[in-house]
Amino acid sequence: MNFNHTEDRRMLSDMLKRFVAEQYSFAVRDEIARSPEGYSTEFWQRYAELGAIGALFAEADGGLGGEGFDIAVVFEALGRGLVVEPFLDTLMAGDTLAAAGTAAQKDLLEGLQTGATRIALAHAEPQAYYELAHVDTRAERSADGWILNGQKALVGQAEHADLFVVSARTSGDTQSVDGVTLFLVPATTPGLHVNGYPLIDGGRAADITLDRVTLPDDAILGTIDQGYAILERSVGKGILALCAEALGAMDAARDATLEYLQTRQQFGVPIGRFQALQHRMADVLLEIEQARSAVINAASQLDHADRITRERALSAAKYTIGRVGTLVAEECIQLHGGIGMTWELPLAHYAKRLIMIDHQLGDEDHHLGRYIALTQQPS
Repeated sequence: MNFNHTEDRRMLSDMLKRFVAEQYSFAVRDEIARSPEGYSTEFWQRYAELGAIGALFAEADGGLGGEGFDIAVVFEALGRGLVVEPFLDTLMAGDTLAAAGTAAQKDLLEGLQTGATRIALAHAEPQAYYELAHVDTRAERSADGWILNGQKALVGQAEHADLFVVSARTSGDTQSVDGVTLFLVPATTPGLHVNGYPLIDGGRAADITLDRVTLPDDAILGTIDQGYAILERSVGKGILALCAEALGAMDAARDATLEYLQTRQQFGVPIGRFQALQHRMADVLLEIEQARSAVINAASQLDHADRITRERALSAAKYTIGRVGTLVAEECIQLHGGIGMTWELPLAHYAKRLIMIDHQLGDEDHHLGRYIALTQQPS
């Protein structure tokens, strides 16, 4: 199988990597990440103009790509710069619109891709422990539509979102894959409360409380009780995106460590001449390439017709990224010595981001267990 990127993807990758390297320096990123907003509306608009947002969506939805390798190319470039703009939630929430939205709802996709409209996925709940089917937020029928009550956790850049895609249970018990319905909720809806906070690895998120949020019937995305399959596909794209982002961060950490080994001197020679350090760095390089293979496999299987094949590839990649990302973070800091832990050195922030990626959308242990469970299911 040929895994070489198309000419368009190579051009997009080169353009984004060059833009991040030249315009989104660590000093710029650090200022943005620690700002009250947690991201830059100016850079968000510039990324939109470069086509980085449009590349996440299919041409049928007004985008420029939307396939697994398009997503991987964009997020790998973003990972090299630790970009904090809301690409992940735009991808996942926007994908639910593209997959299940009515014609009127799909009209919002244009605004998403131009950066004018901001959207976030409000699905995770405090007691879910990564289980996608765990939905305790309730939606009950009313005379005028639906009333939602519940809580959502860790919603990315929720304070600045115009719209939320909210999962709620319309039937079944808390853990059932049946009975989940998706709703499109404007941020200004009465009863929707957003409690924002900074994230340890930069940017902001929020917990959301839905207190008797009243919605009309046309707020539903897709079919009542059948939202889980849509959610799984959209979150699967988010998993691939995180894996590709981690790969970009690993490459950046690797490059910084190699440069340090070649310039830092001890006993009159670069420390990279010492065989023990060479062996450790060689292990890091091999592990990164293994992670790259897992990401390529996940990207190639993202649109596979068989659910088991697709989800196994995604969980295998997320497990591998979690394990390798932790190793790369630890080894690169160790090879830098004490300076590796300082706030001023970008490496410490790459290490922090790699650790936190492991905990987004399911950690290493969760996806290992999920991979085993999927393997035991018939295709």
